[in-house]
Amino acid sequence: MTSEPPANTLTRGRAEIRTGPAWMVLALACACQFMVILDSSIVNVALPSVDRDLGFTTAGLAWVVNGYLLAFGGFMLLGGRAADLFGHRRMLVAGLSVFSVASLVGGLASSAEVLVAARVVQGTGAALLAPATLAVINTGFTGGRERARAFGAWSAAGGVGGLAGAVAGGALTTGLSWRWVFLINVPIGAILIVMAVMSLSGTRTGRRAPLDLTGAVTGTTGLAALIYGVMQNADHGWTSPPVVVPVMAGLLLLAVFTVVEACFATRPMMPLRLFRIRGVAVGSGMLLLFGGIAIAMWYFTSLFLQNVLGYGALDAGLGQTPAAVTFMVIARWAAALLPRTGVRLLVSAGSGCLMTGFGWLSQAHADSGYLTGVLGPTLLIAVGIGLTFPTLMAATTADVPESDAGTVGGLAQTANQVGGSIGLAVLATVVGTTTRTETNGDSPAAVLAAGYARVFLIASGLGLAVALVGLLLPRHRRD
Repeated sequence: MTSEPPANTLTRGRAEIRTGPAWMVLALACACQFMVILDSSIVNVALPSVDRDLGFTTAGLAWVVNGYLLAFGGFMLLGGRAADLFGHRRMLVAGLSVFSVASLVGGLASSAEVLVAARVVQGTGAALLAPATLAVINTGFTGGRERARAFGAWSAAGGVGGLAGAVAGGALTTGLSWRWVFLINVPIGAILIVMAVMSLSGTRTGRRAPLDLTGAVTGTTGLAALIYGVMQNADHGWTSPPVVVPVMAGLLLLAVFTVVEACFATRPMMPLRLFRIRGVAVGSGMLLLFGGIAIAMWYFTSLFLQNVLGYGALDAGLGQTPAAVTFMVIARWAAALLPRTGVRLLVSAGSGCLMTGFGWLSQAHADSGYLTGVLGPTLLIAVGIGLTFPTLMAATTADVPESDAGTVGGLAQTANQVGGSIGLAVLATVVGTTTRTETNGDSPAAVLAAGYARVFLIASGLGLAVALVGLLLPRHRRD
């Protein structure tokens, strides 16, 4: 018989991870994840007001969004490794501090340049923060059942945060000012910093070691260059120098990063031994695919509602709310089932819902009603996402040593983020190609509907790919 750890602390052999009650630790992790994902989309609705006040150029305005996403995706691996080396609480507090200060500067910005710079710094703070939240769950909740439930709540918080951005951004911009889209983060960040200090131990989960600077520079720069190049596709096309040069440079730097980590780094930023863990290798690949599925659901469904059915931005956000609520409920339910069913069954069921839901959604057209054309399929897709996403996150991090929890958390979220960035660029190209080649005398809404139908069919195919790759996931022990 084994004795239970004290109620105010959970251990796994080496270091205390939490000192506050479990509900506070989980609430902290979920709130941080919600805020990080919320800020990737909350600005979208406010962009016209930002443009009127600060006088952006057309290309410059896009960087209010892209600056955040570029820094967030580029620095995530570094943030994950830093959490392992310097402590999860320390990186949570550092990430929250950077994020909150950048939000304050962004909210008070008097020029376009200051706002874009603040968004880049804000994305960097998010990259420090996000992997630490995942590491806190992985190391602070040790039982299979309680960890699965924690992952379900964390996943639901991120998913709802992504959708809530449109609604919250519209409400704040309309009721107050676009500046409150940023300023609202300041008091929330302060509260979360206090919660982190109260609920988490300052003890590191691994030995103190110097940061792998060569790996940090090549890995971070490579990821940032790759994401930047993909982002340029919307304005320049895949074969243009603004896309090809940064993408090739990014791939080259990532190749150098891999060689450095494998052959030269004494304490690598991304230990390649982690990919010998089947859950890490397979789960990361699946999360890369899953990023494109999430983009197809939340981003392109919103565009379908606005550009084809004629909804306003706020109405489009409200139109996706039933799917968001469904996702939140199913993610929590899937987390409760995971210890009993294992990962493969839930991934297979979720993939089936994704394939069927996107196939159904691809049949929607300009004359479709909301209830039959959009609501039904998006609810089914939300069930698929709710079954699949928390399961993949749990499977990717399940067998990882405590000392690498932040690193793998950063890897998992980087894979999902990069998959979303590439998916957005590729799927947007599909829509653009369709609108240029398939006019046939149809209305603009009908032509766009045809483009979105192709996007949804591709997403259905990605669901099939997730199902097939999911067969390689390990069968985890039941609790």
